[in-house]
Formats: sequence, C-alpha cells, structure tokens
Amino acid sequence: MSSDRDEFGAFLVGFIVGGLTGAVVSLLFAPQSGEETRALIKDKSIELRDMASQTAEEALARAEAAAAEARARADELAKEARLRADELAKEVRTRSEDLAKEVRTRGESAIEAVRKPKKSGSDTPAATS
Repeated sequence: MSSDRDEFGAFLVGFIVGGLTGAVVSLLFAPQSGEETRALIKDKSIELRDMASQTAEEALARAEAAAAEARARADELAKEARLRADELAKEVRTRSEDLAKEVRTRGESAIEAVRKPKKSGSDTPAATS
C-alpha cells in the first residue's frame, strides 16, 4: 500500500512539473502577441487547475477506498481474535475442570487411605501398642 502511494505521489509530481514545463516552453517558442500569450497562459492555467483538481479527487477516492479496506481488515482481524480468545477460554475451562476432578479424586483416595486401618500382622489393636 505504501508503494502505491509513493508511485502515485511520484506520478503526480511528474505530471505537474511536466505540465508546467510544457506550458513555459510553448509560451517561449510561440510567436504570439502579449495579449494572446496572456490569454493562452490563462487557458493553460485553468486547464492545469482542472487536471490537478481531478487528480486530487482521484487521490481522495483511492485514499477513502484504502481506508475502508483497512477498516474491513481490522474488523475481520478483531473478529478472528475474539473467536480465538473464546476458544482458548473454553479450552482452559475444560482443562481446569479436568484437573479439579483429578485433584478431587486423588484427595478422596488419600482420605480413604487414611481412614482405613492399616493391617500389620494381626487384627487386634492391642498388638499394635
């Protein structure tokens, strides 16, 4: 996009400089009276102004189109980012629920292991004292 602007800017400068150069050269080499030359300068300046106005309008239209395209792309990227964030949130939620279940299961197993009496050679409590 930046190169398009650079190319267009170079074209616009070249166009204006070329137009001015051509107008000056034609005035210098044309065998006309002062009044005819002034009329020609006026006509050429009007023509050049119209061409510059048209070129500026085209540049504005291109800039507006580029801005609209950039806005659309930004909206698209934002939508993709929201979708990806939602996916990641769901994945984190699922993993945390799985981890919580695993911790709960291990905790329950540990509690059961502590509650069950240990069997050491005999079944009487007196033997363990």
